[in-house]
Amino acid sequence: MDDFMTNIGEIAQIFDGPHATPVKTDEGPIFLSISSLDSGRLDLTKSARLSDADFKKWTKRVTPQEGDLLFSYETRLGEAALMPSGVTACLGRRMGLLRPRLDKIVPEYLLYAYLSPAFQQTIVANTITGATVDRISLNELPDFPIRIPRKEVQKKVADLLKTIDAKIECNNRINAELEAMAKTLYEYWFVQFEYPDANGKPYKSSGGKMVYNATLKREIPTSWQATTLASITPISNDSLNPRDFLEKEFKHFSIPVFDATNTYGIERGDIIGSNKFRVIGRDLLVSKLNPWFSRVIYAMDEEDQICSTELVVWRCPTENIKNFLYLIATSQQFISHCVQSATGTSNSHKRVNPAVMMRFEIPYSPEVAEEFGGKISSIVKKLIINRQENQQLSQLRDWLLPLLMNGQVTVA
Repeated sequence: MDDFMTNIGEIAQIFDGPHATPVKTDEGPIFLSISSLDSGRLDLTKSARLSDADFKKWTKRVTPQEGDLLFSYETRLGEAALMPSGVTACLGRRMGLLRPRLDKIVPEYLLYAYLSPAFQQTIVANTITGATVDRISLNELPDFPIRIPRKEVQKKVADLLKTIDAKIECNNRINAELEAMAKTLYEYWFVQFEYPDANGKPYKSSGGKMVYNATLKREIPTSWQATTLASITPISNDSLNPRDFLEKEFKHFSIPVFDATNTYGIERGDIIGSNKFRVIGRDLLVSKLNPWFSRVIYAMDEEDQICSTELVVWRCPTENIKNFLYLIATSQQFISHCVQSATGTSNSHKRVNPAVMMRFEIPYSPEVAEEFGGKISSIVKKLIINRQENQQLSQLRDWLLPLLMNGQVTVA
């Protein structure tokens, strides 16, 4: 047979770390935490560090090594990632690891099998619901069933899925660089005021006149003014209910999903309980809901788009001003304004009133903002195209994963 059912204990050793937390340090080995597990990836920026002395104590049971599968056995159940090479780390609280028996299973295949819908259902079926947190029993984990094919098939499946993930990660790295470029240029033009003057030279350092602005409590170029967002762009409350358009299938933007879309349409059997805002190509969609104030969706020029009413629709006057405002909406200053202005009964349900959101004030010159928006147009467009490609790749991977895991689809 090409594949067979076995259990976790047959293909991997199971370890956990001390059930405690060491003193955090600024340097030293990494203390892996469940917050570092992110949809099959390990984000070490979210992990703390510990002293060398504590590291020895925390690795008495096991020291994570390349190819180990890290997983959470309490709270964030179902999350997992592979341990990379060249990292000195120990297991944190609620973290376990599976050490693959390399004669039986390919580590990358084990990760995808762990993340597959079938094994996730096994985790759900064996979840112990507690008074404080949900967990799975490490004593029972060896008996969890898992389906594995021959090693050569495992490698082909893992290589295919890794190729998709590698492209997604490549796009993410490109986008990080593009965002850094756009923000650096914004800082140069609108914080340092070194935008090109009439002679194409940096304004402030070339002797451009500055004047103190009492509203902004800083100096700005003499021809600029303190302006609210409401003075730059209107917001749109143009809404509809998809139930009134049975023949259409709408692209729907929502939160907390970042810049992702799904479709709404009566023919798909979706239940739509409230109106949605119409979305057009000039729009920026900005979250008014805590803690997602940093979620800004850059709408493209497509038909039949709608969005959640938890998003504020900025209907920008021009494409270049839209690009400029995208940098404003993703700035830490604007996000802080929304956080400080939000009201509500609990932190997780706080909202900022759209009118209050739009009172955010910035130093502004329409001409400079228009020119800046044109300068970064290609950067922003590439960002959005990469995000859309990643969405399509993620959907392809998630569609293929269960089919590859259960043998419905094979890799030639």
